[in-house]
Amino acid sequence: MNRVGLIVSSLLVALALLSSTLFVVDQRQFGVVYALGQIKEVITEPGLSFKLPPPFQNVSYIDKRLLTLESTDSEPMLTAEKQRVVIDWYVRWRITNPSEYIRNVGLDERAGANQLNRVVRNAFQEEINKRTVKDLLSLKREALMADVKKEVLQVVRGTKPWGVDVIDVRITRVDYVEAITESVYRRMEAERKRVANELRSTGAAEGEKIRADADRQREVTIANAYRDAQKIKGEGDAEAARTYAESFGRDPQFAQFYRSLDAYKASFGKKSDVMVIDPSSDFFKAMRGSGSGTSAPAKK
Repeated sequence: MNRVGLIVSSLLVALALLSSTLFVVDQRQFGVVYALGQIKEVITEPGLSFKLPPPFQNVSYIDKRLLTLESTDSEPMLTAEKQRVVIDWYVRWRITNPSEYIRNVGLDERAGANQLNRVVRNAFQEEINKRTVKDLLSLKREALMADVKKEVLQVVRGTKPWGVDVIDVRITRVDYVEAITESVYRRMEAERKRVANELRSTGAAEGEKIRADADRQREVTIANAYRDAQKIKGEGDAEAARTYAESFGRDPQFAQFYRSLDAYKASFGKKSDVMVIDPSSDFFKAMRGSGSGTSAPAKK
């Protein structure tokens, strides 16, 4: 029994020792083998690898994927015209040389993110100090981000390379600090109200002008129509008078009789009309008959 136990124990120790010498490197990671605290080997290809058992050799892993670093603070920065603005940004970066990264930056990705955050913020502050708010909101923003990326690359590739590569630097938001933003909104609101009132006043004046012109054209049209109507009426009255004169000139007695009938018609228009007139007056001359009227002219 003791011999069997010894064999089993030996097998277990051998398996444990063997498992401590084997490790798997994922395709998303670098495998860094340490020997007594010094970097012995960097494994970049995924798969099964071998090392000495601890404490002779140890292994750690560093992410080789594309990483994203986003701004976390909201401390304002000063522009060229001394305006306080707050920007949000992000950086896309990756570790390219694990040995340099571990020697000059740190043992994990968090150490690199912390130092990169400081470098990127300083670069943004330096470049924003050279530009106005208008530049930050215009197409010149692309030039700003390119300059920041250039400065960051100069730092990470300096005399002590970080072993990282910065792929892209982007600004996601540019805004005034809260106090200035409120003041800007109030100025914008006042300006919009001023423009709106100006447009309303201009529209009201233009409306009055159009209405006055329409009224003038209406009065002119009515006056011209009345003038033409009176002219036509006058011409008609003149023609009627000429026709009457021509017709009545041929037979004066008939003309007098006809005019008397018109007078009677105008006087007795309603049944309720009452007239008190002397019967012997000339008004009833046509009713008294031809015997009391003017004698007809003698025939020649």
